[in-house]
Amino acid sequence: MRLYQCDQCRNTAFFHNLACVCGTPLAYDPDANAMRTQFHACKNRAAIGCNWKSDSNAGVDLCRSCAMTEIIPDIYLTDNIALWSKAEAAKRWVLANLSRWGWFTDADPGERPRFHLLSEHTVIGDKEIIMGHDEGLITINVEESDPVTRLERQTDMSERLRTMIAHFRHEIAHFLFVRLSRTEGFVPQFRALFGDETADYGDALKTHYDNGPPTDWAHRHITKYASSHPHEDWAETTAHVMHLTDLLDSAAAAGLSLTKDVAVPDPYAARDSRALIQAGAEYGMALNHVNRSIGLADIYPFVISNNVREKLIASHQHISRDLSRAR
Repeated sequence: MRLYQCDQCRNTAFFHNLACVCGTPLAYDPDANAMRTQFHACKNRAAIGCNWKSDSNAGVDLCRSCAMTEIIPDIYLTDNIALWSKAEAAKRWVLANLSRWGWFTDADPGERPRFHLLSEHTVIGDKEIIMGHDEGLITINVEESDPVTRLERQTDMSERLRTMIAHFRHEIAHFLFVRLSRTEGFVPQFRALFGDETADYGDALKTHYDNGPPTDWAHRHITKYASSHPHEDWAETTAHVMHLTDLLDSAAAAGLSLTKDVAVPDPYAARDSRALIQAGAEYGMALNHVNRSIGLADIYPFVISNNVREKLIASHQHISRDLSRAR
């Protein structure tokens, strides 16, 4: 993520800021990828701290991100308001990243994802929420906006990385598959690397949860869950392309540098997919080492095998492609 500036005083502003240190109110403009001091605020600014400007081009009071949310959690239980706020903040981050490749902007001719942000707790009782993607609809369990709940589930499921940003990236990756699958040549290339996506999904997941991943999963997949089905392999792999690209972009914005060979000035404009993935992996390892110096967990706790690298490269080539062909 880039660092921004306040138009009023030129001080640094961060992506989540509602106001500058000088006191001037700020709003993010997704079309310009910039902070504005003159804006029409999103209708959700007061309720959940949304700091995007309203999508006036679409004639609505909501911002582009909030307008994609069809259902919000039950806010009659006030604890859900904070969870909703954190979930929307993660969604805004991911959508801003994707817009750097052109996804879901005014120039993108394709459809947008729709979101249901649901809580397990409602005024009429508790219910199970299953995160997932179905025909353009993405369901997210806002309960995992609570860090304690999320850590418990990360431990229970033996996952190396579990964050709200990662959830949104994974589920949006499923949506991107649908968009890309309509473009010429995508499906044969997909099947050559990821497998036959028409394999029974329910049976594959049951086998995965009953028996666990294959013993050699790390040689062919970025995560254990990626080994469960080609659709999940794509979603996990593509989420990691987003992780690595944003990691590089954030490092560049912060002025971090390893060597000239690793530096990527604008990762979202990069066309050398192999160099991008290699640079992202090297930055990840470097930052892992820094985190360990103060006893924190690794930022990027993954090993990229040769097979996985080829999948990451292919995914990057597809999601950074000309969107006029990804309708």
